[in-house]
Amino acid sequence: MSIRITALTDPDRAGASHRLVWLASDPAGSPVGSAFLRVFTREGQDHLAELELHVHPAERRNGIGSQLLDAAVAGAREEGRRSVIAQVEAGSSGDHFLRAKGLRKVLTLTYARLPLAKADTGALRGIVGQPHPGYRLVAWDGAVPHDLEATFTGSRRAMDDMPMDDTDYGTVVWDVDRVRAAAAAVAARGELLHTVAAVAESDSTIAGFTELVVPGDGKGDGLHYGTGVLPEHRGHGLARWMKAQSILQARERHPALDGLLADTADSNTYMRSVNDALGYEPTHKSVEYQLDL
Repeated sequence: MSIRITALTDPDRAGASHRLVWLASDPAGSPVGSAFLRVFTREGQDHLAELELHVHPAERRNGIGSQLLDAAVAGAREEGRRSVIAQVEAGSSGDHFLRAKGLRKVLTLTYARLPLAKADTGALRGIVGQPHPGYRLVAWDGAVPHDLEATFTGSRRAMDDMPMDDTDYGTVVWDVDRVRAAAAAVAARGELLHTVAAVAESDSTIAGFTELVVPGDGKGDGLHYGTGVLPEHRGHGLARWMKAQSILQARERHPALDGLLADTADSNTYMRSVNDALGYEPTHKSVEYQLDL
């Protein structure tokens, strides 16, 4: 079957990335597959592109995926990228395809869900109520308050050493504008961003934070975006403390919310143990592949 590959370009090149798109269609013009390449452009990740590739199940094993992959790789090279990453569900057709195409597996993630109806609120309140000498919790909705924006931006480096195994992920460089743009993007989608942070009382700086995004109608599942503690403040149980408060806050403020979702690298044994202790139940795994250009 003759397949036509049409290249499309995202006109929006603002922000931290832009997208390149390829659409595969059959002789009748019907779409049979697509490839999306997110090209990261900001400092620290301007070597990287992220691929998402789909082929209609009925059209697989006809070489469509290979043509789309070739087009996306060529596009990444034209953009001067050195690495292309792609994430697929473990054991899926995409998993087998990427492995067969010579991409190497660099990371395994475990996805977990906390059914809020099963959350032990008594235990959570006990965790939140435990004293953490030298620290206090603060929380806010949406964009960070102006009086905390500088220290919150500085605390983002807590994610710099997040376990990514062999992924050539680079380092996300944050400034106040980027912090505010990220919150604005969540709001623009109609979703709600809730942040809980631990503040060091010695100098009133943020020692760690956890972010949760909830659907705008307060229903369905919320999604944990990131939880991090600065290296100099680790070893005090701050991650569990903050996350427990975030769960309680979600239950109290969004009674119709069903659950909370999290994904964690299998090598991140500390955060996985925190999630396990808080009642998160593993649902599935995904794997990340990388092609070095």
